[in-house]
Amino acid sequence: MEKKHTIIAAGHICLDVTPVFPAGRQVREPGELLVPGKLIHMEGADVHTGGSVANTGLALKILGNDVMLMGKAGADAFGAMVQNMLAKYGASGLVTDPDSATSYSVVLAMPGIDRIFLHDPGANDTFVSADIPDSALEKADLLHFGYPPLMKRMYENDGQELADLFRRAKEHGLATSLDFAAIDPGSDAGKADWETILRRVLPYVDFFVPSFEELCFMLDRPLYERLSAQGEDMTEGLDVAGCCAPLAEKLLEMGCRFVLIKCGTSGMYYQSAGKEAMRAIGPRVRVDEEAWADRKGIQPCVKAEIVRSATGAGDTSIAAFLTAMLLGRTPERCAALAAAEGACCVTAYDALSGLKSIEELENL
Repeated sequence: MEKKHTIIAAGHICLDVTPVFPAGRQVREPGELLVPGKLIHMEGADVHTGGSVANTGLALKILGNDVMLMGKAGADAFGAMVQNMLAKYGASGLVTDPDSATSYSVVLAMPGIDRIFLHDPGANDTFVSADIPDSALEKADLLHFGYPPLMKRMYENDGQELADLFRRAKEHGLATSLDFAAIDPGSDAGKADWETILRRVLPYVDFFVPSFEELCFMLDRPLYERLSAQGEDMTEGLDVAGCCAPLAEKLLEMGCRFVLIKCGTSGMYYQSAGKEAMRAIGPRVRVDEEAWADRKGIQPCVKAEIVRSATGAGDTSIAAFLTAMLLGRTPERCAALAAAEGACCVTAYDALSGLKSIEELENL
């Protein structure tokens, strides 16, 4: 039996509260429901852990990997809820910061439109490179880190803490993966110099897996503003190759080895560097250089049987992608399995209940 790889799933974690809107009515814009003074009858609330550590980390665990979860929570009621929810999956490892509040998100998943998040970063803002000790890096094969735009210390000073963490991981021989989150243009994160941050950290990143919207905000602000002005999901009907290929080329030039750009209902775009660069992923994780070098392509979106909430779809698709990569699948197959898992995820209100194993995904 093939040895399991050990993965550190680190970064942002929070408590997600998703009010359940009545089924059957589709809306075109929030104002159709969210009117001042109006009472909206709801059908319960879905309360789960959220953020990259919970969504991607627990999905990696469900998919059969050995996973160490590393995030930060406060010593409060929300923090206790998060710890208890992780314990149900046999997971632990969060740092407790008594001086910070636990992060939370209220996720407004109104039928017919994309989600709206009301988010408090809480203890995530105090997370630093040293919160992942060398002793943990010595035991792992892969580091996956998610959501630095929602973690103040990780993007301050042009990403010094983020770059330090990924540099340390590569010095220990780990493969590395980095995911992002939507950036509020009016926040401190929105004012950060993300191109400088990416140039600083990407030489230490093997798999960079952002969404198109996040990437567009960081590297092509005119295109971001033009697409945002349409007032709709900017990935709807997107020219995936035309818009993503120039961004992917720039990211590879910055130093990462493989780029997977999540484009919502328009699918995914992937592109890889050459053989020499792909060789640098090792030594703890090996990929077939012939299969992985100099690849590019579009993975179409997989249509879900029913869509209840897109919460965690991108995170869990990345968990499937990384698991398939560790199992030796080709990049094309990894992207296909990632898209399939994303479609499974949206059939539930939370990020984990709808997931299928890699074996089940391959038999769909």
